[in-house]
Amino acid sequence: MGPHPAVAAIRLAVRRVLHDVLNEFAERTDHNEHIAHIERASHPEFAEAGTGRCGAALPDRPALPERPDTPLVLVACSGGADSMALASALAFEARKLAVRAGGITVDHNLQDGSDVRAAEVVARLRAMHLDPVEAVAVHVGSEGGPEAAARDARYAALDAAAERHGAAAVLLGHTRDDQAETVLLGLARGSGIRSLSGMAAASGPAGRYRRPFLQLDRQTARKACLVQSLPVWDDPHNIDPAYTRSRLRHEGLPALEKALGKGVVGALARTAQLSRDDADALDTWAAEADSAVRDDAGQLECAKLYALPPAVRRRVLRRAAVEAGAPAGSLFARHIEEVDRLITGWRGQQAINLPGRVEARRQGGRLVIRQS
Repeated sequence: MGPHPAVAAIRLAVRRVLHDVLNEFAERTDHNEHIAHIERASHPEFAEAGTGRCGAALPDRPALPERPDTPLVLVACSGGADSMALASALAFEARKLAVRAGGITVDHNLQDGSDVRAAEVVARLRAMHLDPVEAVAVHVGSEGGPEAAARDARYAALDAAAERHGAAAVLLGHTRDDQAETVLLGLARGSGIRSLSGMAAASGPAGRYRRPFLQLDRQTARKACLVQSLPVWDDPHNIDPAYTRSRLRHEGLPALEKALGKGVVGALARTAQLSRDDADALDTWAAEADSAVRDDAGQLECAKLYALPPAVRRRVLRRAAVEAGAPAGSLFARHIEEVDRLITGWRGQQAINLPGRVEARRQGGRLVIRQS
């Protein structure tokens, strides 16, 4: 008899991602070997490792670094049901594929005994024969609120761990329920279609972060832990009404399901994918339009910007603001709307101040965006 349906579902989701990682790893390896071959052909004196034509040592030209035969995939594990189910599936599938599997747990130091819980997670991951495994302690600041600050600290730690271990990918346990919550939070902020696109299946530098469970609900992951007798830890922050996502999870979504039916979570997840497709297409259009609305000196021409569809124009403006030094995470829809009025509602307004000490002003039919 095969595994429980919940276990089979999480393993299949992880298997698909691991196949993607393996294919990408093979492509990068082939490309690197091709470059190395060209390098050796261009410098035949280095055909023999570390020596010149006369056998003299050439210390100023280091040998090409050895590359691992198999990619390393890390799982980010908090000890909760979603990430423990993900870790178990990675451990199982990695044994059948040419993949090395490890794990990272981040200690946010926000609760008493967090270091003890992090050590327990490390022990559980090692019991699954994951290697390397480590706990990373971080300091959570206050910028952007507690949830955003914790997220920033966590991703910084995961980025550093991935670089340190040379990981090809880091798996995250976000589920379809998390995706639905993200869409609703984006809707509440009124930040446009990109916010409604939720979390991508692959994100970060070179697609480092992978989310295999975006098509699976939270109960599937929890059931997989239950039938495999995997101990899980329920973070009290996840039920603390002081946190926006917690209130949405335990009050907002249940209210929507009561009013609209049980399909709300799935519908929101589908909305995320459709919105992502649309946002990607508009971003591509804006990138192509960017050069067409600039003069020979590279300045944005207001008349040409005005002729663009609003959704494309706002993306061009956002790109220009970020390139000028405005932090992307602090640049909100209201900022871009104010800059857009310099194009569509010009009445001699003063410069618009943007995050990062960037200002946008209209001068002689040109839109100038630069740091003040």
